[in-house]
Formats: sequence, structure tokens, C-alpha cells
Amino acid sequence: MLAIELTPEHPVDRIADLGSRAENAGFETIFCSSHYNNRDPFVALDRVARATESVRVGPGVANPYQTHPVALAGQVATLDESSDGRAVFGIGPGDPSTLRNLGVDRDRGLSAVLQAFKDAQALWRGERVTRDGVHAADDAGLNFEPPQGDSIPVLVGGEGPHMCRMAAKHADGLLFNGSHPDDLAWAREQVDIGLDERPDARGEFTLAAYAAVSVSEDAEAAREAARPPVAFITAGAAPPVLDRHGIDPERASAIGEDISAGEFREAFGRVTEPMLDAFCIAGTPETVAERADALREYADGIVAGSPLGPDLDAAVRLAGEALQE
Repeated sequence: MLAIELTPEHPVDRIADLGSRAENAGFETIFCSSHYNNRDPFVALDRVARATESVRVGPGVANPYQTHPVALAGQVATLDESSDGRAVFGIGPGDPSTLRNLGVDRDRGLSAVLQAFKDAQALWRGERVTRDGVHAADDAGLNFEPPQGDSIPVLVGGEGPHMCRMAAKHADGLLFNGSHPDDLAWAREQVDIGLDERPDARGEFTLAAYAAVSVSEDAEAAREAARPPVAFITAGAAPPVLDRHGIDPERASAIGEDISAGEFREAFGRVTEPMLDAFCIAGTPETVAERADALREYADGIVAGSPLGPDLDAAVRLAGEALQE
């Protein structure tokens, strides 16, 4: 898998143009990040689908807290229809710092994600769903079937050990939020445990490094552009991840508090050089290519995530060139 994340902080027409550039740069899948405070990802993805010919498109990643999972399944099915069967379903527990603004406590996140995509798969097969679990549904169904039906790929976004293992057992892939080989080596260990319990009928599984990438011919500009996404990643990182990279948990917690309060300048200013090294692939195309090769020792694919670089048009092209095997 060679994929890219586009963030709808930009107008959807701009996202569509970037999507076209990404397809021309060799990317096979285009994700749109899903946060309540950005533009609607499904509107943006529809525009991307119209502007492209063959790339797959999907949320990267939606969560079952902002939108009821049954409605979310309908949105993905609609995207699959409008893109002539090119949809993928990226789903995960969501960004904790952002969800706090909605009063959401991600309690039972693994169960919520698993139930959400299992229900979606049933709905895409034309079944009706009744559930009294993390989410409730009573004889819910769709009035149409997507072109791919139950073959829409489900890719779980997550980084905890149980989420990694669950994805390997039940989903088509894992979008692991990691940019460092040490993190991907750990993720591969968790995935292998889950794959031991995976039924053969589920087919192949993809472990993709969902890496923050910032590429530019100007290395310092690339690293500076990486501060915002690295702040969000650091704020959501689990204590073992912070320990693995020697990052102060109190500083990471302060970044999360700043983000929740909308104090973004303060949050980004707290980002340190070790955070940039741990949570982003940032630098020249040569640096990005070298770091990507290190990830491929453990990962089956790479998603080039936000920020991409200080100049988006150039960054899409440079990232495509640097990341292609």
C-alpha cells in the first residue's frame, strides 16, 4: 500500500486538486482525515473521487463517536457508490484531544470500533442490524447496497496492543500511527499475535505505517511544518510509547491540554526535537526515502500523513517520488 492523507482544513476543491496530484504522483489510496473541526471528509472524498480515475478513497480515520456507526456505514456505502466501487473504510477510536471538545470519553474504544465495522459489513451485505452494546440499533438497515458490498476493505486505525491484535484478527488492515522503526517493530509483534487467530477465509492483511511526513528540499522548513501534527500525535501517545522515545509525559499532557483549549500556538511551541524525530519523517526527499526504507522492514505499506510539507503541491510530488519502492 502506498497511500496519502489529505486534511480537509482546506476547501474541498483544493482537496480534489491535491487528490489528482497524488494520483499522478503514484499514490494508490487517498484518505481524508476526520475531525469535527475540519470540513466534512465525505464531501471532500467525493470531490477527490470525481477528480481521479483509479485511486481508492476513504476516511482516515472515521470514529464511531462523532457519527452513529449505522449512519457511518451509510456514508461509506454512498462513497463507494459515487466512486464506482473505490471506497475503503478507515475506522478507529478517534483523536482524544479533539473528542474531549465533544464531551466524549473513549471508554471501551476497541469494542466500539469492532462493533462499528462488523455492523457496517452486515449492512453492506443487505442485512439488518439489532444491537444493544456500546452502540444501540434496532432493526436498522440500508435501502441500497454499495457496489463492493461486503468486500469494502476495512482498515483499523490504532496503536494500542489490543487494537493491533483485533485488527489483525478481524479487519483487512491496520493503519498504525507510527513514523519510527522501533514503533513499527513493536506493532509487527502485536499483529503477528493477532494473525495467529485470523481465519484463512479473511484473506491477506496489511500493516501500514500511518506516518506523519513533511518533505521539502529545505530540511529545516520541513521540520518546522511538522510541529502541528507532531503535537497532536504526542498528546495522544500512550505512556509506553512516550517511554520508548524518552519523551516527558508531563510535557505531552500539557500539549494535550493546550489543544483541547484551542491554544494551538502554545501546544506547537512545546514540541521538542526528540518528538519530531519520534513522531514524524521530516526532511529532504533523501531523508524521507531513507526513513521509509527503515519502516518497510516491518510494514507492508506506508501512508504519508499530515503535514506533507511546507508547500503542499511540491510535497505531494516529492513524497510520491521518495516513498515509492
